[in-house]
Amino acid sequence: MRLKPRPISDAVAGALACTLGMAAPLGVIAAGPCAPRAANPCRAKNPCAAKNPCAARNPCAARNPCGARNPCAAKNPCAAGGKVDSKLVTRPAGTKLMVSSQGELVVRGKQLWNDPKLSTNGLSCNTCHQGNAAFADTFAKPYPHYVAMADEKGGIKEVALDEMVQFCMVVPMAAKPLGWESKELAALTAYTAEVQKGFKLMKTAGGNPCAARNPCAAKNPCAAKNPCAPKHPCTAKNPCSAKNPCAPKR
Repeated sequence: MRLKPRPISDAVAGALACTLGMAAPLGVIAAGPCAPRAANPCRAKNPCAAKNPCAARNPCAARNPCGARNPCAAKNPCAAGGKVDSKLVTRPAGTKLMVSSQGELVVRGKQLWNDPKLSTNGLSCNTCHQGNAAFADTFAKPYPHYVAMADEKGGIKEVALDEMVQFCMVVPMAAKPLGWESKELAALTAYTAEVQKGFKLMKTAGGNPCAARNPCAAKNPCAAKNPCAPKHPCTAKNPCSAKNPCAPKR
């Protein structure tokens, strides 16, 4: 003998659907604890609903002062600038690099390497190249050789070391090129050759030129304790965290 199933009421169907975590059948209004409410009782009491009080105090929300000077960043200031007139950075015929005491030139070149007054934007050679940073692998090769920046900015496939110094003066440092027979250019070229020797040694040892000291790493405003972390308004007791009357039973 087969029993004919008895129909259930809409209220029972809605309650059952609620208990099982299912939507009520079409045309059936959920009953019991899952019945629609006029308003979400938690919405008004949500301590996080208002404007985030930490947003304004975030020390990292403003412009990152290190972003512009990070020698290993994707937007490297040493690669900035538009196209360069190749005549500005190519040694004119008939001119020669000044000849002087190599030791004297290296000492003077080191001073100029760290002098932001050579630029119009506050950068120095050391800004990009501190600790051998921001050099491509080609820097280890004898000059003249191919340098990506010289090709991209001036269409020059091969540059001498003094010409590369002029490229750096014009592109990242946004300044005029030095006099081709000036002591300043001879000094910077001589010191850059000394830096190149250290880079070769680093490459031999397998060092990463960007792993050296980052000029921005020492005073990272984001490294300090987050002023909003200790008393976050949402870490307190959530008035909605109590048992949800509409949650399915497990």
